[in-house]
Amino acid sequence: MLRLLAAIKPLPKGPTPSIAPLPRIPHPTLSQTRLCFRASFIHTTNMARTPYVTPHILHKHYAQAFDAEQSGLIGKDLEYFSQAGFDMDRIQIKRNAPPAVLYEDAIRNEGAIISSSGALINFSGKKTGRSPKDKRIVYEETSKDEIWWGSVNIKMDEHTFEINRERAIDYLNTRDNVYVFDGFAGWDPKYRIKVRVICARAYHALFMNNMLIRPTDEELADFGDPDFIIYNAGQFPANRFTKGMSSTTSVEINFKRMEMVILGTEYAGEMKKGIFSVMHYLQPVKFGQLSLHSSANVGEAGDVTLFFGLSGTGKTTLSADARRKLIGDDEHVWSDDGVFNIEGGCYAKCINLSAEKEPEIFNAIRFGAVLENVVYNPITRVPDYDDASITENTRCAYPIEFIPNAQIPCHVKSQPKNIIMLTCDAFGVLPPVSKLTPEQASYHFLAGYTSKTPGTEDGVLEPIPTFSTCYSAPFIVLHPGRYAEMLAERMSKNNVDCWLINTGWTGGKFGSGKRCPLKYTRRIVDAVHSGELAKAEYETFGVFNLQIPTSLEGVPRELLNPRLAWANTEAFEREVRKLAGMFQKAFALYESDVEEKVRLAGPQL
Repeated sequence: MLRLLAAIKPLPKGPTPSIAPLPRIPHPTLSQTRLCFRASFIHTTNMARTPYVTPHILHKHYAQAFDAEQSGLIGKDLEYFSQAGFDMDRIQIKRNAPPAVLYEDAIRNEGAIISSSGALINFSGKKTGRSPKDKRIVYEETSKDEIWWGSVNIKMDEHTFEINRERAIDYLNTRDNVYVFDGFAGWDPKYRIKVRVICARAYHALFMNNMLIRPTDEELADFGDPDFIIYNAGQFPANRFTKGMSSTTSVEINFKRMEMVILGTEYAGEMKKGIFSVMHYLQPVKFGQLSLHSSANVGEAGDVTLFFGLSGTGKTTLSADARRKLIGDDEHVWSDDGVFNIEGGCYAKCINLSAEKEPEIFNAIRFGAVLENVVYNPITRVPDYDDASITENTRCAYPIEFIPNAQIPCHVKSQPKNIIMLTCDAFGVLPPVSKLTPEQASYHFLAGYTSKTPGTEDGVLEPIPTFSTCYSAPFIVLHPGRYAEMLAERMSKNNVDCWLINTGWTGGKFGSGKRCPLKYTRRIVDAVHSGELAKAEYETFGVFNLQIPTSLEGVPRELLNPRLAWANTEAFEREVRKLAGMFQKAFALYESDVEEKVRLAGPQL
């Protein structure tokens, strides 16, 4: 070592010697491995002879040390966490951490990676979709008479909730980092609520940073007590031997405490939909406004269109229109003053995503966005949106500002002009577009027919026909008739046109037909907005008594009338009768709650 030190001579005074350019080394093939190693050795040797001055850098732990000092919690906020049972001497709380900090923690602690476009790629583990059978609502005196109890809203007793809540906090107390995000649900200040998310994964914090409305520095400093709190301990399982537990997963809401506890699932969408369920309760009950599972956009003339539909029906895709401003892609409130978005971001499906078909969504996937369960090239980090080996339900969450034509603030003070009810018909018999009467609009809103598409729920591997009342059954909290009545009143008062659009199969059912091409569906939606379809000629579509256009420029005649698209007419009629029977059976649940003219607006065998 002493000889080595003695051999090192100080640099001569004067200007820094110029560095001669190195010869370019071509990228080696497999047959040139030895040459590659030799070239690498020569390259390294040449570099060792070149004087090098180390630039000034900060200590490698500088940023982490600064993070440790900045919890962002003072006064009442700090007192809240202590009283809630958090071990403030052990855990480090990071409140509303910037996306860059959350990136670092997710990469360092969770195995996340940065995609080629700058988005964070992370994974939700075993659960890659919602677990609706594990959703529960606490049965307590303040809300029990309002809730639509049953298979959607499963009862949980208060004691079991307290056990799970304590289990979640105990788990969070074992983590080195606990992330807190304080934000808003609802863009209209008159009807918004303050939400606090407490979680153990940086990617979950970043997800909710995107999905909730981000407060300004002033709003955060003056945030005060939250109206609703999520305790997300999804990495930790529920105790399935606890009373009322059917599995190790539990997603539960307590309207008395205004809290939500998540155990046994790391799928980020549970938090998003949990907030939606809360707003589905609060908006009608507390504010007297109509919450809807819909996307929404607005034209230059101020004409608002609402798009109803479950996951996979096209709400996000069809509402992202370069010629119209996007109010939001999934959750809205139709208020007395207009329409406003509940969320601060979008949660788009990524399967088969391409820049050509969905440029607005594709280009929104950049730094700050979260790609969930998306496969990527391990060398280039380029996402492979066609790869469904993890799940069909690959997702991206990004702030709504990432959409260039977003309506900011996401609140329009004008009433809707059109309502589009989207369905994904796996039987391939419903027309791609039908104009609905007011009674048909009420019928189809209550029926909520579509098909569950693969990945949107745990265990769904192929489309399954389903009837999801109000196009929102997994999330609604009150009786469906309450939402339907409010919708009918608002449609009548504002003279709103309603359209049923099928984005599902044509020319045959799932397995033999094909999905309706997106370009034709977009053309149909454009014709709704331009008023072209309102002026078209119509014919009656058989058993369902739907009015369908006889022609529309740019859309094949055989597509407009699905009977013409099927090669086997008998098979078509058989599927029509089968689906009509399913409608009648499903709607029987609501027959006693609707007028006869609404009941008769459905298919008649």
